[in-house]
Amino acid sequence: MNQTEALKVIKYPYITEKSSMLITKTNTLTFIVGEGVGKEKVKEAVESLYNVKVEKVGVLSSKKGKKAYVRLASGYSASELASKIGVV
Repeated sequence: MNQTEALKVIKYPYITEKSSMLITKTNTLTFIVGEGVGKEKVKEAVESLYNVKVEKVGVLSSKKGKKAYVRLASGYSASELASKIGVV
């Protein structure tokens, strides 16, 4: 997946108190993604944009849009990635 397609899938990182806690406790980042986007597309987009390996993706719809919880593989740090993209 190229960067243009990946940026259409992932709109922006979603930061709340809960998502900050998930970064440190479960190595998970939260993103707002486009409507109609599946888990596989989110996984491909995160892996291509940030050069990380994704272990698991969970999605849910909310009032703010569709949220994706992306757990990184054990060799990668969500804290480092969050600071790299300017979230923390």
